[in-house]
Amino acid sequence: MDAEKVFSDLMSRALSAKVDLSECPSIRNNKNLEIFPRKFKIVTAFFILVSLFWIFRDDLFLDQCIIAMPDELSKAFRPPVECDFCMGKTEVIRAYDLSPDAFESNFAYQGGPIIIVDAMNNWTAPEVFDYWYFKRTYKEAKKKRSILNCQFFPYKSGLRDLFEAFDMPEERVNQMEGTEPWYFGWSNCNYEIAKILRKHYSSPYFLPKASENNAIDWIFMGVPGKGAHLHVDNVRLPSWQAQLRGVKEWILAPPPECYYKCSFFSAVVKPGEIIVLDTNRWYHQTNVLPGDISITIGAEYD
Repeated sequence: MDAEKVFSDLMSRALSAKVDLSECPSIRNNKNLEIFPRKFKIVTAFFILVSLFWIFRDDLFLDQCIIAMPDELSKAFRPPVECDFCMGKTEVIRAYDLSPDAFESNFAYQGGPIIIVDAMNNWTAPEVFDYWYFKRTYKEAKKKRSILNCQFFPYKSGLRDLFEAFDMPEERVNQMEGTEPWYFGWSNCNYEIAKILRKHYSSPYFLPKASENNAIDWIFMGVPGKGAHLHVDNVRLPSWQAQLRGVKEWILAPPPECYYKCSFFSAVVKPGEIIVLDTNRWYHQTNVLPGDISITIGAEYD
């Protein structure tokens, strides 16, 4: 038996017996022993990371070289916010014929929420967008590999990427008896696809005149009974989300530091309506209500 194996066996027995060998003079003076605790810490850290990956595997976004921080971890490191944005708010304001100046002065950067009920009058997206339209559009796209680089959220639907989402059996898409419900979201970071989709919608008329939409839009789609869990986003700017089809309930909650100053409340967003809020400050959960498949599209604005 070689010396390294004897030493390893000795250390294992010492750990099991809770004996601190470092107190032995001959061992305390041996600098090579510093290797063991260093290796032990590395191995321990590795197993912690593996465990976290397994626990949060449904919430991870896996890209070619990127792993986004899971929601629970991002909440732990989220800096506290001032509660002015939610104090005194107990319901979602509904408005129409709202000028860009009025929106900028009263709502654009105050955190929201507000629902504008007449913002899609000239859009064709509500009539054109459905599961089968998206499936055809993405199937015909030329740069398919770049589409896989776009962020995708499976929301515990068991779908690994957007192409798998658009390859569901027709029975599951139509929610036939015995099939699993589904809800997922993705970004249209592919320029080719974005150009096609944006033929059917435009920047909401009420956004500030100097405002620019983010270059990337988000699309969320799913069946009644599904939706996004309670979470807060990691984005820089407020955003708008247009309810193209279906009816979605939004449950809004203040961040923990504002629990005793602000209220929890909910709102129902119907087809043709746009909800605007700062999802980086409001915790929010969405539920697709009975009826049609829900399709929502949105973006950040500066």
